[in-house]
Amino acid sequence: MQLFNLQIVNGSEYRNDSNKKLTRDAKIEAARGSIMDRSGNVLVSTEMHFSLEMYKSKTEDEQLNNSILLMTNILEANGNEYIDNFPISIEPFEFHFETEDELIDWKTKYKIPEAASAEEAFYLFRDKYKINIDNPKEIRQILAIRYAISTIGYSTTRSIEISKEISRESAVQLQENSQNLTGVNIVIEPIRVYHTGNLAAHIIGYMGRYSDDDKKEFEKEGDTHKYDVDDKVGRYGIEKIFENYLRGEDGKKQIDMSVDGIVMGEYTSQEAIGGSDVVLTIDANLQGITERALENNIMKIREGGFSEQHPAEGGAAVVVNVNSGEILAMASYPNFQPELFYNGISQAQMNEYLAEDAYNPLYSRATQGAYPPGSIFKMVTAVAGIEEGKISTTEKVNDNGRFIVSDDPNYQRNPACWYFNSYGRGHGWLDVKGAIKASCNYYFYEVGKRVGIDTLDYWAGYFGLGNKTGIELSESTGILAKRELITDRNWSLADTASASIGQSLNTFTPVQMAKYIAMISNGGHPIDLSIVKNVVNSNGTQVSQDEVDKYVSKKLNREIAVTEDKNISEETMNAIHEGMKSVAEDAGGTAYTILKDFEIEMGGKTGSAELTDDKESKEVIAWFAGYAPYDNPEIAIVVMVEKGGHGSYAAEVVRDIMTEYFGMNMDEIREPMSAVSEMESFR
Repeated sequence: MQLFNLQIVNGSEYRNDSNKKLTRDAKIEAARGSIMDRSGNVLVSTEMHFSLEMYKSKTEDEQLNNSILLMTNILEANGNEYIDNFPISIEPFEFHFETEDELIDWKTKYKIPEAASAEEAFYLFRDKYKINIDNPKEIRQILAIRYAISTIGYSTTRSIEISKEISRESAVQLQENSQNLTGVNIVIEPIRVYHTGNLAAHIIGYMGRYSDDDKKEFEKEGDTHKYDVDDKVGRYGIEKIFENYLRGEDGKKQIDMSVDGIVMGEYTSQEAIGGSDVVLTIDANLQGITERALENNIMKIREGGFSEQHPAEGGAAVVVNVNSGEILAMASYPNFQPELFYNGISQAQMNEYLAEDAYNPLYSRATQGAYPPGSIFKMVTAVAGIEEGKISTTEKVNDNGRFIVSDDPNYQRNPACWYFNSYGRGHGWLDVKGAIKASCNYYFYEVGKRVGIDTLDYWAGYFGLGNKTGIELSESTGILAKRELITDRNWSLADTASASIGQSLNTFTPVQMAKYIAMISNGGHPIDLSIVKNVVNSNGTQVSQDEVDKYVSKKLNREIAVTEDKNISEETMNAIHEGMKSVAEDAGGTAYTILKDFEIEMGGKTGSAELTDDKESKEVIAWFAGYAPYDNPEIAIVVMVEKGGHGSYAAEVVRDIMTEYFGMNMDEIREPMSAVSEMESFR
């Protein structure tokens, strides 16, 4: 009976309405989830913005032109930009092409006489689009849109974007004049907003337009979510890794238009579901302090603020809670602006980022850069030696300068302590505490010899070195020096000696080193690093940690390994802690000059790892690792500066971060402006 009613009784009426109306399905974009710091401060969010689009409609040129003029007048009155690629300007009339050949090709394409001037071509286009107006400015407004329509194209089902972002005033006025606007539709769409600029850029990452490469990657991962070509997806950092949670689910709506392009109504057929929020472990304020302290330190080293200049190129700093493994701050310098990538970064800006003197700001030195650790590795050697019973906490080794690995007079690889190279003599008799304080290479050569490379590797692996930390970001594995890595000769005692002081083939990421120092500070107990605190759905429920772990493991193709606690003896750790305390607080410690007046008791260790065999080279990786408070550690910090000269210079960064973390209000922090007198080559 209802079918009879629709088709027979009222059939002609409904058919008549249908012939006067076009129906289009449109997408309602879901709001992407926010990224927040540990306290809920919003770092990145989605704000709803208005954009303007046009569909093709059955209308005459005059009505279309009048509609375009009304639309552009409203936009201009409210200071909104709109699409304009028409290559002729007025007042004066001029062509805008880079070369004469481009102009000739353009004239040929649009059948414009080769000799035609800009003014003549302008009015030829006016006639082409049947614009019956004399005002050149108004003609130019209409031509901008008509030309875009002809070059980009649109249809009754596919729109052309007129303006990416319009003001609320324009949206209201356009809606009020909808009866006089043909094919015009206002779209409310989400826009990604990076509220803190470049803060934590290497953690947060950035977004970009969906591409074929993204499609292949998602298909490989088994992701069946459907993207349109104009969609934005995470391309780096948290934006990329947590794409599946952040993106949400789009809704659907139906738009009814008359055949002449007038919007008659909209109906939501499926509501959009907002994306989940990702809460990071970092503290936004501490992150800012860390980034500024790192940058200031690099600038100071470059400018000779420590009495000598070094060509510091970049660096990284990582702050870890030593008990939970949460990363409280992680900086990489130089930095970049994530928002520039959202709508497609310009070639000019990309060229700036890729310039040789830009030092690759898109590269996360904290997680992707692997560097020789130098002397901050020495605590591994000490733990291995004491725990394996090869040396005691009280036994002293006599540093007489040069460590003999071969009695052959022609042998050229007998290494010397840095102190011998600087002063022509060794440190003399030192126990483990004194060796850490003075960063004595000879002592650790001897311990490495007694332990052997295989056992040394075992303990380095226990502290996470040469392995990914498992944080929720892409990271490098690094290299742990092993005998099997040398294939053209046999592993030698000289190789072991070099490895025992953090040289040889050893290269680790700053975030790996931060995990290692956190374990040293907490008594040698394993921890799992993380930079994501939790994920919260749009309905307020929290995603289980087990689900997040499994998702990240699949996304990053990683395995979650459980490290068994080796229960390192308290005697071993006390000896190492005392040595690290003396580095910062006792005269003769390698960071004493920088930290002697610091108000918080702490443990620390400097490291200066050479990248070449050239002793005149400035290519030294400067490291400083520290933890505090000394008696009950809360945080561990590792700082690395490429070509930074000396490890003690990086201690300033740790000092400034701890000052912020512990809320110290020091009226003055005295900084030495002369070079530290005792600088080791490998320390």
